[in-house]
Amino acid sequence: MKRHGLLNSHLSKVFADLGHTDTIVVADAGLPVPDGVKKIDLSLKQGVPSFLEVVEVLKEEMVVERVTVAEEMEQNPSVLKGMNEWFGEMDSLPHEALKDQLKHAKAVVRTGEITPYANCILHAGVTF
Repeated sequence: MKRHGLLNSHLSKVFADLGHTDTIVVADAGLPVPDGVKKIDLSLKQGVPSFLEVVEVLKEEMVVERVTVAEEMEQNPSVLKGMNEWFGEMDSLPHEALKDQLKHAKAVVRTGEITPYANCILHAGVTF
């Protein structure tokens, strides 16, 4: 058993295989995942785990070069505040356009979040 860090074996495998500019999506419980895209479902019940709890863990496991969120995230001020604290300036696009980007993701990580627009795309960077 691992001593530290991410314990989920499916997530660990995805992170180990990431290359520069690959993307991981962290999604609320309702975001549709396109056919053919790996879905790692962490949801246990409504609200558990929360979107921000999952992002907090994943950002420690991954070199995040940039983050993309939906413009509509402004309608979810507590989630937007948390994301701004961790990442500062983020790219944004309309929610429908964000959903269209899911087909390019290495994986979609589904949380138990049930508030609107709690979704983001994490773009992998490099350590050098």
